[in-house]
Amino acid sequence: MIRKPTRSTLPSSPEAGAKREAIEIEGIAAPSNRAARAAERRAAIVEAALEEFIARGFAATRLDDIARRAGVAKGTIYLHFKDKESMFEELVRVVIVPVVERLNALPPPTGTVRELVETFAGNFLEEVMNTRRGDLVRLIVAEGPRFPAVADFYYREVVSRGIAGMRALIELGIARGEIRQKDLARFPQILVAPAMIAVIWQGLFARHAPLDAQEMLRVHLDLIFGERRTT
Repeated sequence: MIRKPTRSTLPSSPEAGAKREAIEIEGIAAPSNRAARAAERRAAIVEAALEEFIARGFAATRLDDIARRAGVAKGTIYLHFKDKESMFEELVRVVIVPVVERLNALPPPTGTVRELVETFAGNFLEEVMNTRRGDLVRLIVAEGPRFPAVADFYYREVVSRGIAGMRALIELGIARGEIRQKDLARFPQILVAPAMIAVIWQGLFARHAPLDAQEMLRVHLDLIFGERRTT
């Protein structure tokens, strides 16, 4: 009895083997390519959303405008975000949260606590005050009261983390004797006040009275830690 050749026993030429290998490789790569294209579209949507929110404000921004700027169909947006609020939340995660996370990821200071605060605050001013991040912060300050859910999300993801990081630094400064006012740990907002003032000032009054934010920070830290000694 002659057995009918099965797929596994069929002869294979080198060309057929190469073709089959190419198909297998393509089958593996295709999902990765699709994921990469989806990630690119999502990034384009987030970038377009940032520009639209800053230009129009949260309330006036429409998904149609975001889709047009991103170069995608409006329906594509719903593949990534359920609504405008979730898109705004993604913006905060991508644009603002990493800056605050760097505060909580700081290593134990080898120098003074003041030097650590100066480094973080200086980087914050550089990365936020005159950038799109600053525009986004100013937008939240302006429209947050009208959209409590947006303000609540920003508090959870950004403000609470920043306060926790600053409180930890203040407590370390108190323990080391660098900060004498122990009640400062109850109000860590005081430590970051110059940075927030600088961001808001830049958007509203810089054209009338430019602000030297770094120098203001130095004076502020002198009030908390005492003036630097000169040798």
